[in-house]
Amino acid sequence: MSSVSGANGWLDTYRDGVDRFMAAMDAEFYEHYSGLKDEFKLGPIYERYSDLSTLETCQRLCEVTEDGSHGERELWRFACENYLGNLSREATEKVARLEATLETEVDGEPLGFRMLRPAIANEPDRTRRERLEQARRDLADEHLNPLYERAAGLRRDGVQTLGFSTYRELYQGFDFPLDTLGGQCHTFLAQTEDLYVESLDRLFQSRLGLRLDDARRWDVPRLFRAPEWDGAFPADAMLPALEATLAELGIDLRRQSNVFIDVEPRPKKSPRAFCAPIEVPDRVMLVIRPMGGPDDWHSLFHEAGHAQHYGNTARSLNVEDRRLGDDAVTEGWAMLFELLVNEPAWLARRLDFGRAGEFVAESGVILLYLVRRYAGKFLYELELNADIGLEEMPRRYVEWMLEATKIEFSAGDYLSDVDPGFYSSSYLRAWAFEARLRTFLREEFGTAWAARREAGSLLRELWNEGQRMTADELLHQVAGTEVELAAVGERVEEAIHQ
Repeated sequence: MSSVSGANGWLDTYRDGVDRFMAAMDAEFYEHYSGLKDEFKLGPIYERYSDLSTLETCQRLCEVTEDGSHGERELWRFACENYLGNLSREATEKVARLEATLETEVDGEPLGFRMLRPAIANEPDRTRRERLEQARRDLADEHLNPLYERAAGLRRDGVQTLGFSTYRELYQGFDFPLDTLGGQCHTFLAQTEDLYVESLDRLFQSRLGLRLDDARRWDVPRLFRAPEWDGAFPADAMLPALEATLAELGIDLRRQSNVFIDVEPRPKKSPRAFCAPIEVPDRVMLVIRPMGGPDDWHSLFHEAGHAQHYGNTARSLNVEDRRLGDDAVTEGWAMLFELLVNEPAWLARRLDFGRAGEFVAESGVILLYLVRRYAGKFLYELELNADIGLEEMPRRYVEWMLEATKIEFSAGDYLSDVDPGFYSSSYLRAWAFEARLRTFLREEFGTAWAARREAGSLLRELWNEGQRMTADELLHQVAGTEVELAAVGERVEEAIHQ
């Protein structure tokens, strides 16, 4: 009994350390990306909590996991991810610092690195869009890619030190459904191919006067920027629309003492909204730099989904159920709110413009592009994180992106377009989770489910669970269905052919 008690005591102490480490990391993330400070100093945090992710700790948690529960497996994954993250943190810090400080000049106009993508999206002149993209590519190739390559090499070495031959094998040990999802991605790409090519070609022609065959990567941000919709999605109406939506679900955003909204304009603030759950559920930061347009609205509502999930999570849960677990769950809640902006019933209540059907159909095309892109990205990452040499991967990245999107991507993005931890799998499963959950909510509460307090009560009840359950378990419990990418195909076809 004493050995069991000792092991449990060690795990409880470890959980407390994980909670404090993640709070510190999220606080650092918030302060940097909200523009409060230039530096992104992960080193002192890793040093303060160095005992959480030593090789010995990873090995001890691996042994505990063999006879343990889902929670212990999540703690083991946390330790391994941070062991690998610590190996590459110097490069990660430099990337963040350079992204915040690098500047270039295009046609006599000075631009910071982080503002180049928004500039491409906002630029109507195609030739200038190409120059902006080339400027972004030049800065990345010179300053950032060597750091990404160094980090990738360190992670590969670290995985072997942990006792696994590849990063992919490690995540199969964490019980990630990589092979199952890979099969779904192949099927999804094949089954949506004709609909995708036809609908995206039509959208390119109507908006930019280009055939899909002639489109280039710098045309895609402009296509989806869709400035003609800006009048319907003004910047000053974003927060009021979010507040009104939550109010109809029975949630008073302004009176949530644990959810903080940061709308302060700062020169180096990230142009995209984000959520930083510094304390779950007691201090959740929702950060926005309102610019208007559909993409900005989608971003705000996505992050608001995260904020409500974390802000309503039960305080009594263990750290692995509050902060760790299946990320497809919190991303699923974020997708539910993001894609609410495309719902005809929601548009009719919240906004006033006369082409709702056209907007909904176009949103279906965009969603199809995103899911296909992530399906291709995930299949590429399965190869990247296997035993193939890095020298082969720029070519494979371009090939997979071309297969999935029919657009030729830059080979130089073969590492910068990869999130650690197979996070692309979380997004894919989150889209599938959202599609099935949306169907359930509509069947239970009607197409205007987001205006029903009963729906809000159900959501708060589910949010209270944190990430104690996987997306598959949660969806099965609520709707009796499974997380399958095929559901996204059905959702997209409904929107495009409404």
